[in-house]
Amino acid sequence: MAQSNELQVLSPGAGYGIVIGIGGIFALFMLGLTWLQNRYTNFSTHQAEEFNTASRSVKPGLISAGIVSSWTWSATLLTSSTFAYSYGVCGPMWYGAMGTLQILLFGLIAIKIKAHAPGAHTMPEIVRARHGTIAHLTYLYNGLATNMLVGACLVLGGAQVVSALTGMNVYAATFLIPAVVAAYVIAGGLRSTFIADYTHTVILFVAILVFGFLVAASSDLIGSPGRLYDLLQEASKEMPIARNTDGSYLAFRSVGGLIFAIDIFVAGFTTVWLDQAYWQRAIASLPETSVKAYLLGGVAWYGIPFGFATAMGLGCAALTNNPAFPTYPNPLSPEQVAAGLSAPATAITLLGKGGAVLMLILLFMAVTSSTSAELIAVSSLLAFDVYKTYFRPHTDSATLVRVSHWGIALYALVLSAFCSILNAVGLSLTWVLTVLGVIVGGASVPVGLILLWGRMSTVAAIVAPWLGFVCGIVVWMVTTMKRSGAISVETTGDATNAVAGNIASFGVGIVSAVVLSYLFPKKYPCVDAQIAPGIEGVVPTPQEETVQPPKAVENSEKETPTPAPANNEIVEFLQDKTIEPMDPILARKAERLAKWANLIFISIAVILVPFTLFGTSYVYSKPFFTGWVIVSLIWIWASVIICVVYPIVESAGALNDISRGLWTDMKALMGVKKKSLQTGTV
Repeated sequence: MAQSNELQVLSPGAGYGIVIGIGGIFALFMLGLTWLQNRYTNFSTHQAEEFNTASRSVKPGLISAGIVSSWTWSATLLTSSTFAYSYGVCGPMWYGAMGTLQILLFGLIAIKIKAHAPGAHTMPEIVRARHGTIAHLTYLYNGLATNMLVGACLVLGGAQVVSALTGMNVYAATFLIPAVVAAYVIAGGLRSTFIADYTHTVILFVAILVFGFLVAASSDLIGSPGRLYDLLQEASKEMPIARNTDGSYLAFRSVGGLIFAIDIFVAGFTTVWLDQAYWQRAIASLPETSVKAYLLGGVAWYGIPFGFATAMGLGCAALTNNPAFPTYPNPLSPEQVAAGLSAPATAITLLGKGGAVLMLILLFMAVTSSTSAELIAVSSLLAFDVYKTYFRPHTDSATLVRVSHWGIALYALVLSAFCSILNAVGLSLTWVLTVLGVIVGGASVPVGLILLWGRMSTVAAIVAPWLGFVCGIVVWMVTTMKRSGAISVETTGDATNAVAGNIASFGVGIVSAVVLSYLFPKKYPCVDAQIAPGIEGVVPTPQEETVQPPKAVENSEKETPTPAPANNEIVEFLQDKTIEPMDPILARKAERLAKWANLIFISIAVILVPFTLFGTSYVYSKPFFTGWVIVSLIWIWASVIICVVYPIVESAGALNDISRGLWTDMKALMGVKKKSLQTGTV
């Protein structure tokens, strides 16, 4: 059997260099951007509104890039490739469809937040305003548990791959990765995570395009869709896939693939609808463009697992018998497949050590960008839903920012320890992702129904998540015992055993929420106006604002030179102004757009295309497969336009302001006499 050290093509020093060196350089870069923001724009990270919600002013392109970056975990890259390697051509499409669906559906929640809870900071705040303290604690627990499990998928998956490729100590990686991310998140808050997301996404797409074109066009080992097709036909004869039509990698009908798709479906609802990071992005977006941002983000994200897994997952199967393959003449071991090493193996085969380095950089970008979103999400839960709610309800903004800083540091430390424990007991990225829905899936749909369904009652909101959790655990354990005869890491992580628990937790959560709402229809809303402005009669509250001071009146008798432009000295104060709900007409239009987009996507991408290919047992012909690969590459380019080009276009004004401010300061340093920017002249 192939050993994991056969994939170690780099030295441990390379691993530490990437994690500490690139991580440190990127942290310094982000600290610099935060300084520029505080100095040259109207937003200051010293206020809680800016630190935790980005002053609710982020434009759709940057929100879309943030959604794509947050949803592009190491698992997105590694597990989608594993999915393709294990089940064939169905893997990339199932993974893309099931993951995108959650993002598009969350667009409906985003518009409800803007219409009914415009002043909210977190998801549990909204729950507390509508259903009281017990419900608040229920969803606060589920939110924190989701963030911990999502963080584990990110950091554990990244650390294990870094360790496999470089020999770096896996425990060192689990502590260093969150540490370098925490450094710039503490300094820059939520807006810095958006900028980090954008920067990461640019690097991410460069690496994905390099690998995609290597497989489809330029590599001597594959180099064309037709050659990839021929190699997959050979692999289907030598390593047939159980329960696939003819055992073929080129057949969409895969029973194992369908089971895993259901796992991804449940886990996707959980890791989007229960993850404060996505609520935070909805809260931070401009009201009139929040739905547009989620629709664009969903479309853009689809291209990543679809394109990357088609190249790297299928490429792994095609290259297994190539002498350049790192475990040749053996295929990857089950342990290596579970650890998500199919894509790294392809990268090493195609580019040698250079491929390993590029893969590590790609994974590091995916891990750190998603981890930054989790860090700021957890810090907001701790600041607003723990400290402000239960300890100091009337605390000031500066204190909330300090609590957020401590929350980021605490979560980074606890997450590192949690990942170390998981690694020590032999749990892999695939195991965590497979069983995640069992643990918190019961609360995933009920939390959405609190905003989307007016009949949702307090009893249903409280009981449904716990009932789903208990039923999911029981069904998971019973199924494991019945099918596998014993409960162990291997048997509990079996896809069929886990999908039983996932469906039970998810399904019981939905059914019990509906049934209990009709049996116990009463709501028990909280009337504390500080919780979630705009929900069911809760009075809107003043918002902190970061504003420019008024222009100074020029004193013609005496002109005092200043070391920096005066309008960069941000004056912040509480203004007697409420955060108004979104205009009802605009809200209805946005809701209709979201509903139609979801209906079209579900009809075509989730039902019509995949189940037609599944039901007909069609085995791809060479022309059809060639078109499939070309479409995957085109989709990646469309994602690049949405996530890389569009944010630059829409932020041209802000970039111009920063450039002008920098130029003014540079002239001041060079001794050029100038008036302050308050006069607008030089």
